[in-house]
Amino acid sequence: MQLLDGVLVSGHIKEQIKQEVTEWQAEGGKKPHLAAILVGNNPASEAYVGSKVKHCEELGFDSTLLRLPADISEAALIAEVEQLNNDDAIDGILVQLPLPEHISPDSVINAITPDKDVDGFHPISQGRMLLGQPTFLPATPYGIMLMLEYYKIDTTGMHCVVIGRSNIVGTPMTILMSRNGNPGNATVTMCHSRTKNLKEHTLSADIIIAAIGRPKYVTVDMVKPGAIIIDVGINRIDDPTKKSGSRLVGDVDFDDVAPISSYITPVPKGVGLMTICGLMKNTLLAAKLRGR
Repeated sequence: MQLLDGVLVSGHIKEQIKQEVTEWQAEGGKKPHLAAILVGNNPASEAYVGSKVKHCEELGFDSTLLRLPADISEAALIAEVEQLNNDDAIDGILVQLPLPEHISPDSVINAITPDKDVDGFHPISQGRMLLGQPTFLPATPYGIMLMLEYYKIDTTGMHCVVIGRSNIVGTPMTILMSRNGNPGNATVTMCHSRTKNLKEHTLSADIIIAAIGRPKYVTVDMVKPGAIIIDVGINRIDDPTKKSGSRLVGDVDFDDVAPISSYITPVPKGVGLMTICGLMKNTLLAAKLRGR
């Protein structure tokens, strides 16, 4: 078993990004500038946005964090997005999810101009991805592809089972893993919470990408020996042995599955760090495409 180490891979990619930023500025380009919108005070969202802002500083980007109250109206939030759309200093915009229940995430995402959609969630970005056209890829699937590329894992002809069908991870992963490229050229099966006989699908999988949001959902009896395991889940469970009283686990039962897998990502220090890399690479690309 080999660990797919998010710390190692993200460190390598961040050094590449730093070098690109240095070269871009030497050619007269400005620092890439990422604007993040945080609505309310969800602790997990606070941590995620804080990490993104920290990475901007580390990589030589500028960043703007816009904090808005949880009771802001949908119209007022969209107005804030429009201001960022029209701000020439801003290259990329992300709105941290989840949003309060009274706000439609689709309406807010659709309000972001596609050339600043560095999360890759806009319908135009997703449509271009589906057609194989240049675009901003959703950050987590992009990060997973970067990790597979780093470890030189040839996925051609493999059977890939994706568990989860969200527009953020599951559905984009099916597209990227099936496209003509490497990583890619896999035969892909999408499974989800309503899939019958899930175990039959996963036992035939050469690669399992688990993104269903259920702790330790993929167990050892569902995995064939030698499979590649990509765990996207981040779930907090009770653990009285920890000072905090809880710990993070993925969607895969790591302790049991790891010994029989060929490659596996840990949680934490796996896919989450790669998501940041995908976002930062998109932001740098956005700055370059804007040509300043």
